[in-house]
Amino acid sequence: MVESQAPDSKFAFVVIAARRARQLMLGASPLVANPHSHKPTRVAVEELRAGVLEFQLPQIPGETDDTEGKRRKE
Repeated sequence: MVESQAPDSKFAFVVIAARRARQLMLGASPLVANPHSHKPTRVAVEELRAGVLEFQLPQIPGETDDTEGKRRKE
């Protein structure tokens, strides 16, 4: 499932922001108009918080999504 809301996990937030920062450093255009900073990491965090960055969290074997979309162990 592709998501656009910032993840609940701080670890997932940092990993997604770091991957997006790498894309920005390699020449990708920012998805937010007039970013507050020119630093790739700050722009990536701003995009993630604004909800304009689409990402997909990997499904961990042995876990399923419950009715509210939160992961739980089987």
